[in-house]
Amino acid sequence: MNKKNILFVFGTRPEVIKLAPVILELKKYPDRYRTIICNTEQQKELSNQTLSYFGLSADINLDCMKENQTLVEIQSRILTKLDNVFDSNKIDATIVQGDTMTVLCGALTSFYRKIPVFHVEAGLRSYDIYEPFPEEIMRQMTSRVAQLHFAPTEKNKNALLKEDISENKIHVTGNTVIDALFCLSEKTMTSAAEFFNELGIPINENLVLITAHRRENHGERIDKILDAIEHLVKEYKTHNFVIPVHPNPNVKCKIHSRLEKYNNVYLLKPLDYPNLVFLMKHAKLILTDSGGIQEEAPSFGCPTLVMRYETERQEGIVAGVSVLVGADYDKIISYSSEILNKPRSQTRLQAQNPYGDGNASKTIEQLIYNYFQTK
Repeated sequence: MNKKNILFVFGTRPEVIKLAPVILELKKYPDRYRTIICNTEQQKELSNQTLSYFGLSADINLDCMKENQTLVEIQSRILTKLDNVFDSNKIDATIVQGDTMTVLCGALTSFYRKIPVFHVEAGLRSYDIYEPFPEEIMRQMTSRVAQLHFAPTEKNKNALLKEDISENKIHVTGNTVIDALFCLSEKTMTSAAEFFNELGIPINENLVLITAHRRENHGERIDKILDAIEHLVKEYKTHNFVIPVHPNPNVKCKIHSRLEKYNNVYLLKPLDYPNLVFLMKHAKLILTDSGGIQEEAPSFGCPTLVMRYETERQEGIVAGVSVLVGADYDKIISYSSEILNKPRSQTRLQAQNPYGDGNASKTIEQLIYNYFQTK
Protein backbone atom coordinates (compact mmCIF):
# COMPACT_ATOMS: atom_id res chain seq x y z
CA MET A 1 0.00 0.00 0.00
CA ASN A 2 1.05 3.62 -0.40
CA LYS A 3 2.29 5.35 2.75
CA LYS A 4 -0.66 6.62 4.78
CA ASN A 5 -0.84 9.83 6.78
CA ILE A 6 -2.26 8.88 10.18
CA LEU A 7 -3.40 11.69 12.46
CA PHE A 8 -3.37 10.97 16.20
CA VAL A 9 -5.56 13.40 18.12
CA PHE A 10 -5.43 13.55 21.90
CA GLY A 11 -5.47 16.12 24.68
CA THR A 12 -5.27 14.46 28.10
CA ARG A 13 -2.74 12.36 29.96
CA PRO A 14 -4.75 9.11 29.81
CA GLU A 15 -5.07 9.49 26.04
CA VAL A 16 -1.31 9.92 25.72
CA ILE A 17 -0.60 6.86 27.85
CA LYS A 18 -2.94 4.68 25.81
CA LEU A 19 -2.03 6.04 22.37
CA ALA A 20 1.75 6.23 22.83
CA PRO A 21 2.24 2.45 22.37
CA VAL A 22 0.18 2.61 19.15
CA ILE A 23 2.18 5.59 17.86
CA LEU A 24 5.45 3.81 18.66
CA GLU A 25 4.22 0.64 16.91
CA LEU A 26 3.26 2.53 13.73
CA LYS A 27 6.62 4.31 13.76
CA LYS A 28 8.27 0.92 13.35
CA TYR A 29 6.91 0.91 9.79
CA PRO A 30 8.00 4.20 8.16
CA ASP A 31 7.32 2.71 4.75
CA ARG A 32 3.65 2.24 5.70
CA TYR A 33 2.80 5.28 7.81
CA ARG A 34 3.57 8.92 8.40
CA THR A 35 2.35 9.67 11.91
CA ILE A 36 1.10 13.16 12.69
CA ILE A 37 0.76 13.80 16.43
CA CYS A 38 -1.77 16.49 17.36
CA ASN A 39 -2.19 17.55 20.99
CA THR A 40 -5.24 19.72 21.64
CA GLU A 41 -3.68 20.34 25.06
CA GLN A 42 -7.01 19.90 26.80
CA GLN A 43 -4.72 19.05 29.72
CA LYS A 44 -1.70 21.05 28.59
CA GLU A 45 0.93 20.32 31.22
CA LEU A 46 -0.12 16.74 31.93
CA SER A 47 -0.31 15.63 28.30
CA ASN A 48 3.02 17.11 27.21
CA GLN A 49 4.74 15.84 30.34
CA THR A 50 3.60 12.29 29.60
CA LEU A 51 4.49 12.46 25.90
CA SER A 52 8.10 13.20 26.79
CA TYR A 53 8.30 10.08 28.95
CA PHE A 54 7.61 7.95 25.87
CA GLY A 55 10.22 9.87 23.90
CA LEU A 56 7.52 11.56 21.82
CA SER A 57 6.56 15.14 21.10
CA ALA A 58 3.59 16.65 19.34
CA ASP A 59 3.88 17.81 15.75
CA ILE A 60 0.93 20.14 16.34
CA ASN A 61 -0.10 21.83 19.60
CA LEU A 62 -3.48 23.56 19.71
CA ASP A 63 -3.35 25.25 23.15
CA CYS A 64 -7.04 24.67 23.87
CA MET A 65 -6.75 24.65 27.65
CA LYS A 66 -8.41 27.55 29.47
CA GLU A 67 -9.30 27.88 33.14
CA ASN A 68 -12.90 27.21 34.17
CA GLN A 69 -14.11 26.83 30.60
CA THR A 70 -17.53 25.37 29.91
CA LEU A 71 -18.06 22.24 27.85
CA VAL A 72 -19.50 24.33 25.03
CA GLU A 73 -16.47 26.63 25.03
CA ILE A 74 -13.93 23.82 24.91
CA GLN A 75 -15.86 21.95 22.23
CA SER A 76 -16.12 24.95 19.93
CA ARG A 77 -12.45 25.81 20.44
CA ILE A 78 -11.18 22.30 19.68
CA LEU A 79 -13.45 21.89 16.64
CA THR A 80 -12.32 25.19 15.14
CA LYS A 81 -8.63 24.53 15.68
CA LEU A 82 -8.84 20.95 14.41
CA ASP A 83 -10.55 22.18 11.29
CA ASN A 84 -7.40 24.17 10.53
CA VAL A 85 -5.28 21.07 11.08
CA PHE A 86 -7.26 19.15 8.46
CA ASP A 87 -7.00 22.11 6.09
CA SER A 88 -3.22 22.10 6.38
CA ASN A 89 -2.55 18.35 6.16
CA LYS A 90 -3.55 15.46 3.95
CA ILE A 91 -5.03 12.90 6.34
CA ASP A 92 -5.84 9.29 5.44
CA ALA A 93 -7.21 8.29 8.86
CA THR A 94 -7.72 9.76 12.32
CA ILE A 95 -7.02 7.79 15.49
CA VAL A 96 -8.65 8.78 18.77
CA GLN A 97 -8.75 7.04 22.13
CA GLY A 98 -11.41 6.87 24.79
CA ASP A 99 -14.14 9.35 25.59
CA THR A 100 -12.90 12.92 26.11
CA MET A 101 -14.04 16.12 24.45
CA THR A 102 -10.94 15.84 22.25
CA VAL A 103 -12.04 12.36 21.13
CA LEU A 104 -15.48 13.55 20.09
CA CYS A 105 -14.13 16.63 18.32
CA GLY A 106 -11.45 14.63 16.51
CA ALA A 107 -14.04 12.11 15.35
CA LEU A 108 -16.52 14.76 14.23
CA THR A 109 -13.99 16.85 12.35
CA SER A 110 -12.72 13.75 10.54
CA PHE A 111 -16.26 12.57 9.79
CA TYR A 112 -17.24 15.93 8.30
CA ARG A 113 -14.41 15.42 5.78
CA LYS A 114 -15.29 11.75 5.16
CA ILE A 115 -11.96 10.61 6.59
CA PRO A 116 -12.09 7.27 8.44
CA VAL A 117 -11.96 7.31 12.23
CA PHE A 118 -10.25 4.53 14.18
CA HIS A 119 -11.39 4.38 17.81
CA VAL A 120 -9.01 2.89 20.38
CA GLU A 121 -10.75 1.64 23.54
CA ALA A 122 -14.16 1.41 21.89
CA GLY A 123 -17.32 -0.07 23.34
CA LEU A 124 -17.05 0.96 26.98
CA ARG A 125 -20.53 1.68 28.33
CA SER A 126 -22.24 2.52 31.61
CA TYR A 127 -25.59 3.26 29.88
CA ASP A 128 -26.15 6.18 32.23
CA ILE A 129 -25.69 9.43 30.30
CA TYR A 130 -24.66 11.27 33.47
CA GLU A 131 -22.27 8.62 34.85
CA PRO A 132 -19.59 9.39 33.80
CA PHE A 133 -20.53 12.85 32.59
CA PRO A 134 -20.04 13.86 29.83
CA GLU A 135 -17.88 10.93 28.72
CA GLU A 136 -20.64 8.34 28.31
CA ILE A 137 -22.30 10.32 25.54
CA MET A 138 -19.00 11.28 23.91
CA ARG A 139 -17.92 7.68 23.41
CA GLN A 140 -21.35 6.64 22.17
CA MET A 141 -21.35 9.47 19.61
CA THR A 142 -17.82 8.58 18.53
CA SER A 143 -18.94 5.01 17.89
CA ARG A 144 -21.52 6.21 15.36
CA VAL A 145 -18.83 7.56 13.02
CA ALA A 146 -15.88 5.18 13.57
CA GLN A 147 -14.80 2.80 10.82
CA LEU A 148 -12.65 0.61 13.04
CA HIS A 149 -13.52 -0.10 16.66
CA PHE A 150 -10.65 -1.46 18.75
CA ALA A 151 -12.53 -2.98 21.69
CA PRO A 152 -10.45 -3.98 24.73
CA THR A 153 -12.68 -6.92 25.72
CA GLU A 154 -15.46 -9.16 24.44
CA LYS A 155 -17.88 -7.29 26.70
CA ASN A 156 -17.01 -4.08 24.88
CA LYS A 157 -17.49 -5.80 21.52
CA ASN A 158 -20.91 -7.07 22.56
CA ALA A 159 -21.95 -3.57 23.61
CA LEU A 160 -21.14 -2.31 20.10
CA LEU A 161 -22.97 -5.20 18.45
CA LYS A 162 -26.08 -4.34 20.46
CA GLU A 163 -25.89 -0.86 18.96
CA ASP A 164 -26.07 -2.33 15.44
CA ILE A 165 -22.46 -1.66 14.58
CA SER A 166 -21.20 -4.08 11.93
CA GLU A 167 -19.21 -6.94 13.36
CA ASN A 168 -16.57 -6.64 10.65
CA LYS A 169 -15.70 -3.18 12.01
CA ILE A 170 -15.17 -4.41 15.59
CA HIS A 171 -11.96 -6.07 16.77
CA VAL A 172 -11.07 -7.22 20.29
CA THR A 173 -7.50 -6.10 20.91
CA GLY A 174 -6.97 -5.84 24.66
CA ASN A 175 -6.30 -2.45 26.23
CA THR A 176 -3.22 -0.49 25.19
CA VAL A 177 -2.75 0.74 28.77
CA ILE A 178 -1.23 -2.66 29.56
CA ASP A 179 1.20 -2.20 26.67
CA ALA A 180 2.23 1.12 28.23
CA LEU A 181 3.03 -0.58 31.55
CA PHE A 182 5.46 -2.89 29.75
CA CYS A 183 7.33 0.15 28.43
CA LEU A 184 8.61 0.87 31.94
CA SER A 185 12.27 -0.04 32.40
CA GLU A 186 14.04 -0.95 35.62
CA LYS A 187 15.98 2.30 35.33
CA THR A 188 12.70 4.23 35.19
CA MET A 189 11.44 2.55 38.36
CA THR A 190 14.73 3.32 40.12
CA SER A 191 14.34 6.97 39.16
CA ALA A 192 10.80 6.93 40.53
CA ALA A 193 12.04 5.52 43.84
CA GLU A 194 14.61 8.32 44.05
CA PHE A 195 11.88 10.88 43.29
CA PHE A 196 9.79 9.87 46.31
CA ASN A 197 12.85 9.49 48.51
CA GLU A 198 13.82 13.09 47.77
CA LEU A 199 10.31 14.22 48.71
CA GLY A 200 10.59 12.35 52.01
CA ILE A 201 7.61 10.10 51.24
CA PRO A 202 7.94 6.63 52.78
CA ILE A 203 7.23 3.89 50.23
CA ASN A 204 6.46 0.94 52.47
CA GLU A 205 3.88 -1.73 53.24
CA ASN A 206 1.33 0.86 54.43
CA LEU A 207 0.96 3.02 51.33
CA VAL A 208 -2.50 4.19 50.26
CA LEU A 209 -2.88 5.89 46.87
CA ILE A 210 -5.87 8.17 46.30
CA THR A 211 -6.96 10.02 43.16
CA ALA A 212 -10.20 11.97 42.71
CA HIS A 213 -11.00 14.35 39.91
CA ARG A 214 -14.06 13.33 37.85
CA ARG A 215 -16.60 16.00 37.05
CA GLU A 216 -19.52 14.02 38.48
CA ASN A 217 -17.70 13.91 41.84
CA HIS A 218 -17.50 17.68 42.14
CA GLY A 219 -19.75 19.45 44.65
CA GLU A 220 -21.37 17.42 47.43
CA ARG A 221 -19.79 14.13 46.37
CA ILE A 222 -16.21 15.30 46.88
CA ASP A 223 -17.22 16.48 50.35
CA LYS A 224 -18.53 13.01 51.21
CA ILE A 225 -15.42 11.36 49.78
CA LEU A 226 -13.20 13.67 51.83
CA ASP A 227 -15.23 12.93 54.96
CA ALA A 228 -14.40 9.25 54.52
CA ILE A 229 -10.75 9.83 53.64
CA GLU A 230 -10.28 12.12 56.65
CA HIS A 231 -11.70 9.41 58.89
CA LEU A 232 -9.26 6.84 57.45
CA VAL A 233 -6.33 9.23 57.82
CA LYS A 234 -7.10 9.71 61.52
CA GLU A 235 -7.91 6.04 62.13
CA TYR A 236 -4.83 4.59 60.38
CA LYS A 237 -2.03 6.87 61.52
CA THR A 238 0.66 4.31 60.64
CA HIS A 239 -0.44 4.40 57.00
CA ASN A 240 0.76 6.99 54.48
CA PHE A 241 -1.89 8.50 52.21
CA VAL A 242 -0.45 9.84 48.96
CA ILE A 243 -2.75 12.01 46.87
CA PRO A 244 -1.68 13.48 43.50
CA VAL A 245 -4.03 16.47 43.41
CA HIS A 246 -5.75 17.33 40.14
CA PRO A 247 -5.30 21.02 39.20
CA ASN A 248 -9.05 21.61 38.76
CA PRO A 249 -9.88 24.19 41.46
CA ASN A 250 -13.18 22.41 42.24
CA VAL A 251 -11.08 19.55 43.56
CA LYS A 252 -7.73 21.07 44.49
CA CYS A 253 -8.95 23.67 46.98
CA LYS A 254 -11.19 21.25 48.89
CA ILE A 255 -8.55 18.54 49.17
CA HIS A 256 -5.94 20.94 50.47
CA SER A 257 -8.26 22.62 52.95
CA ARG A 258 -9.35 19.28 54.41
CA LEU A 259 -6.20 17.17 54.39
CA GLU A 260 -3.01 19.21 54.27
CA LYS A 261 -2.84 19.46 58.10
CA TYR A 262 -2.23 15.72 58.59
CA ASN A 263 1.32 14.41 58.93
CA ASN A 264 0.52 11.11 57.22
CA VAL A 265 -1.00 12.76 54.14
CA TYR A 266 1.18 13.75 51.19
CA LEU A 267 -0.49 16.10 48.71
CA LEU A 268 1.43 16.18 45.44
CA LYS A 269 1.17 17.92 42.11
CA PRO A 270 0.07 15.69 39.21
CA LEU A 271 2.70 13.00 38.72
CA ASP A 272 4.69 11.84 35.75
CA TYR A 273 3.27 8.59 34.45
CA PRO A 274 6.16 6.37 35.71
CA ASN A 275 5.94 7.89 39.19
CA LEU A 276 2.21 7.16 39.34
CA VAL A 277 2.83 3.59 38.19
CA PHE A 278 5.48 3.24 40.90
CA LEU A 279 2.88 4.17 43.53
CA MET A 280 0.36 1.69 42.10
CA LYS A 281 3.00 -1.02 42.16
CA HIS A 282 3.70 -0.47 45.85
CA ALA A 283 0.27 0.54 47.17
CA LYS A 284 -1.57 -1.53 49.75
CA LEU A 285 -4.87 0.03 48.67
CA ILE A 286 -6.02 2.38 45.90
CA LEU A 287 -9.08 4.63 46.09
CA THR A 288 -9.83 6.26 42.74
CA ASP A 289 -12.42 7.54 40.32
CA SER A 290 -9.98 7.16 37.42
CA GLY A 291 -10.71 4.87 34.50
CA GLY A 292 -7.08 4.14 33.67
CA ILE A 293 -6.12 3.16 37.20
CA GLN A 294 -8.98 0.65 37.26
CA GLU A 295 -7.27 -1.05 34.31
CA GLU A 296 -3.68 -0.76 35.51
CA ALA A 297 -3.97 -1.71 39.20
CA PRO A 298 -4.86 -5.40 38.56
CA SER A 299 -1.44 -5.86 36.95
CA PHE A 300 0.05 -5.23 40.41
CA GLY A 301 -2.54 -7.22 42.38
CA CYS A 302 -3.65 -4.09 44.23
CA PRO A 303 -7.21 -3.90 45.63
CA THR A 304 -9.01 -0.91 44.16
CA LEU A 305 -12.07 0.92 45.45
CA VAL A 306 -13.79 2.81 42.64
CA MET A 307 -15.36 6.02 43.91
CA ARG A 308 -18.05 6.07 41.25
CA TYR A 309 -21.62 4.80 41.15
CA GLU A 310 -21.30 3.39 37.63
CA THR A 311 -18.30 2.09 35.75
CA GLU A 312 -17.88 1.18 32.11
CA ARG A 313 -15.08 -1.15 33.24
CA GLN A 314 -17.24 -3.93 34.61
CA GLU A 315 -14.63 -6.60 33.85
CA GLY A 316 -12.67 -5.58 36.94
CA ILE A 317 -15.77 -5.74 39.13
CA VAL A 318 -16.66 -9.21 37.81
CA ALA A 319 -13.07 -10.43 38.28
CA GLY A 320 -13.09 -9.14 41.85
CA VAL A 321 -10.12 -6.82 41.39
CA SER A 322 -12.14 -3.67 42.09
CA VAL A 323 -15.26 -2.65 44.03
CA LEU A 324 -17.73 0.14 43.33
CA VAL A 325 -18.14 2.33 46.42
CA GLY A 326 -19.33 5.62 44.92
CA ALA A 327 -19.16 8.57 47.31
CA ASP A 328 -20.74 6.42 50.02
CA TYR A 329 -19.05 7.19 53.35
CA ASP A 330 -19.92 3.86 54.96
CA LYS A 331 -18.81 1.77 51.99
CA ILE A 332 -15.51 3.59 51.65
CA ILE A 333 -14.77 3.16 55.35
CA SER A 334 -15.91 -0.46 55.48
CA TYR A 335 -14.04 -1.78 52.43
CA SER A 336 -10.92 0.28 53.19
CA SER A 337 -10.78 -0.92 56.79
CA GLU A 338 -11.10 -4.53 55.68
CA ILE A 339 -7.90 -4.13 53.68
CA LEU A 340 -5.96 -1.74 55.92
CA ASN A 341 -6.44 -3.98 58.97
CA LYS A 342 -4.41 -6.73 57.27
CA PRO A 343 -0.72 -6.91 56.29
CA ARG A 344 -0.14 -5.97 52.65
CA SER A 345 0.99 -9.51 51.80
CA GLN A 346 -2.45 -10.83 52.71
CA THR A 347 -4.33 -8.37 50.50
CA ARG A 348 -2.70 -9.08 47.13
CA LEU A 349 -5.09 -10.16 44.37
CA GLN A 350 -4.28 -13.26 42.35
CA ALA A 351 -6.70 -12.70 39.45
CA GLN A 352 -5.27 -12.13 35.98
CA ASN A 353 -5.66 -8.63 34.60
CA PRO A 354 -8.92 -8.80 32.60
CA TYR A 355 -7.96 -5.87 30.38
CA GLY A 356 -5.14 -7.24 28.28
CA ASP A 357 -1.78 -8.97 27.84
CA GLY A 358 0.39 -6.17 26.45
CA ASN A 359 0.06 -6.96 22.75
CA ALA A 360 -2.81 -4.64 21.84
CA SER A 361 -0.69 -2.18 19.85
CA LYS A 362 0.73 -4.88 17.59
CA THR A 363 -2.78 -6.17 16.93
CA ILE A 364 -4.04 -2.65 16.16
CA GLU A 365 -1.23 -1.96 13.69
CA GLN A 366 -1.99 -5.15 11.80
CA LEU A 367 -5.70 -4.28 11.64
CA ILE A 368 -4.91 -0.82 10.29
CA TYR A 369 -2.61 -2.33 7.68
CA ASN A 370 -5.30 -4.82 6.64
CA TYR A 371 -7.88 -2.05 6.44
CA PHE A 372 -5.86 -0.08 3.92
CA GLN A 373 -4.90 -3.19 1.99
CA THR A 374 -8.57 -4.01 1.41
CA LYS A 375 -9.32 -0.41 0.47
